[in-house]
Amino acid sequence: MTRALDYKSSEPQSGYIARAVIFVHGYGADGADLLGLADPMAPHLPDTIFIAPNAPEACSVNPMGYQWFPIPWIDGSSEEDARAGLARAFDDFNAFLEQVMEENNLTARDVALVGFSQGTMLSLHVAPRLEDSLRAVVGFSGRLLEPERLKEEAECRPPVLLIHGDQDDVVPPQALPEAAEALQEAGWREVYAHIMRGTGHGIAPDGLQVCLAFLRDKFGLED
Repeated sequence: MTRALDYKSSEPQSGYIARAVIFVHGYGADGADLLGLADPMAPHLPDTIFIAPNAPEACSVNPMGYQWFPIPWIDGSSEEDARAGLARAFDDFNAFLEQVMEENNLTARDVALVGFSQGTMLSLHVAPRLEDSLRAVVGFSGRLLEPERLKEEAECRPPVLLIHGDQDDVVPPQALPEAAEALQEAGWREVYAHIMRGTGHGIAPDGLQVCLAFLRDKFGLED
């Protein structure tokens, strides 16, 4: 049985919903941590609802926040627990995507994911394994999990933009080229990358600008 995800949202001023951007937060955070990005993004993505769910589990190292699955090198969990947690998170998030689309009369092609850190890990794991391709995936400061399984298990290959700070001391910057190479080897035709100079484990203004331009392009909003 899947676990329902609590979420917050920011609806378009027009009152008309043509598309959705779903923010997928990092380990120990919550949906509200990323929902603030909707304010600078909304004027450039008209008729878009921004949705930020909370992960289903209380974070073991930060009870005030949430986790999508355990991370052994942070919380001391086992690799088995981490794999089982990732499988549960896949089911939960897949069900949440279906809920979002049904409630807002959208299709997969109307939905994009924007993940940060563990949220990027989950987004890159879930999106390729969906029956219908999402419009796009943006991953900040994360990594690709289980790359050796991707080619065999991918059902679709949505456009991916990877963004990382070159001073990240939480998830090494090398995770970006490793993920990009693995995606390309698994058959991706659209993989893009941007390095945020002088940036640690966070989202810098230039990274957000590149993310926004990418989403506008993939949603067909560019002139």
